Amino acid sequence: MSHVCHGAPLASPAPSSHLRPPVIRRSKTAFLLAFLLLPAAFMTRAAPPAKAPSFYATPFERRPDFRTLVALGRALFSDKALSASGRVSCASCHDPAHAYGPSNRLPVQLGGASLDQPGLRAVPSLTYHQGIPNFQEHFFDNDGNDSEDQGPTGGLDWDGRADSGHEQAAGPLLSPFEMANPDTAAVVAKLRTSANAAAMRDAFGPHVLDDPKHAWNGLLLALEVFQQSPADFYPFTSKYDAVLRGQATLSKQEARGLAAFNDATRGNCAACHISQIKRGAFPQFTDFGLIAIGVPRNPAIPANAKPSYRDLGACGPLRTDLATHDEYCGLFRTPSLRNVATRGVLFHNGVYTKLEDAVRFYALRDSDPARVYGKAGSRRFADLPEKYVANLNADAPFGGKPGDKPTLSEAEIADIVAFLKTLTDGYVAPARKDVASASR
Repeated sequence: MSHVCHGAPLASPAPSSHLRPPVIRRSKTAFLLAFLLLPAAFMTRAAPPAKAPSFYATPFERRPDFRTLVALGRALFSDKALSASGRVSCASCHDPAHAYGPSNRLPVQLGGASLDQPGLRAVPSLTYHQGIPNFQEHFFDNDGNDSEDQGPTGGLDWDGRADSGHEQAAGPLLSPFEMANPDTAAVVAKLRTSANAAAMRDAFGPHVLDDPKHAWNGLLLALEVFQQSPADFYPFTSKYDAVLRGQATLSKQEARGLAAFNDATRGNCAACHISQIKRGAFPQFTDFGLIAIGVPRNPAIPANAKPSYRDLGACGPLRTDLATHDEYCGLFRTPSLRNVATRGVLFHNGVYTKLEDAVRFYALRDSDPARVYGKAGSRRFADLPEKYVANLNADAPFGGKPGDKPTLSEAEIADIVAFLKTLTDGYVAPARKDVASASR
C-alpha cells in the first residue's frame, strides 16, 4: 500500500526562504481559518442559533488574532496549574527544546494526580503535524492515481483518533495517566485561578471564564493555533532543507544514505516517509498513513507486564470506534522522521533507544527474526497476536524468509542514520571560505 503526501500549514505564511506548502483542503483547517477571519460582529454574545455552532464558531466576545492566540497558547502549553497534580503541563512531555517530544529516554511518561500513573505509549513529537488530514478509512489523493484507495490515513495521535488540534489537546488534559482532570469543569476551574486567566480574558473577552463551554473552547483553540505556529512547529531549518534550497551539500555518507532511503529495493523508506518536494512543498517525511510493521513488545512498559495486554493501535485500546475492525489491528500512524535523531525512544512503544537499531529492525524483521524477537524468532513473541499477522506490511525492506540476505547491509544502515541526522532542525551552514576571505 502506498500513501501520498498532502496538506499544508493553515495559519500564517512560511518565511519567504521556504517553498510554500500546498493549499489545504481539509475541513478542520477551513474551519480554523474561517474562525480567524470571522467578522467581529459574529463574535458578540448574541443569542445562540437554533443549531449548536461548531467548535470554530464559538461566539466569543472578542475575536483574537493569530499572534494573540499563539502567545496565549504558548503560555497555556507550559501552564502546570491545569493539571490535577499541579506539576505537569503539555510542555513537560512535549519539550520545546527536544522538538516538542520528551526530554528523557523513558518508553512512557508518568502522570496522574500523584504522578505515579504510567502511560501506554511513547510520547510523539508534535512537530510537522500541519498537513495531517482528518482520519479516513479509505483515502484518495489527487496526486497520481486518484482512483487508488490508499487505505486508512490521517488523524492525530498514534492511532489517528483525534481529527483536529483541539481534539488532540483535550486528550492529555483529561487522560487519567497524563494531566488527570476528571472532566472539563475541573480544567476550567483551574484555568480561572491560573496565572493565564487574565490573558484568556484579554484574548476572548472579560466574561470568557464565566461560561464553562466558552472557557474550554478558548483554551483548546489557543493550544491548537499555537501548534500551527511555523516558527515553533514546522520551521524547516534542517540541513536537508538547506540542501533543498541550494545552501548546503550532503556529505558522501549522507548522500549514500539518502540514496538507500529512496531506493525501492533497499531501504524503501520514502514509500511512507516521503523525501521529495511535492506540489511545491518541502517534504514532511510522512505520508500520514497507518501501517502495521510489528515492532517487538517492550517489556519496559508497565502495562505489558500483563501477558494478555496488547496495544493494537487503530483497533484499541485507546481508540474504540474501530475495535471490531480486525484489519486495522496493529496499525499505527506513520510519524514524520523530521527531528527523529533527537528522540530518546523510537516507535509507538519506545522499544528502541538507538536510531541504528530502529533502522536495523526493518532489515532483519523477516530475514533474521530471532535477532529481532528472540525465542527463535517466532512472530508470536511480537506485540501482535497471531491472528493479526496478516496485517503486517510486507513491502521492502520487509519480505523474504529467515536466512535470507537482509536488504540493507550494516554499512547502508549507518549511511541511512547519517542521512536521518540531517533532518534535525536548527542547522547553521558553515561560513563559506570565500566569504570569510573577502571580509578580511
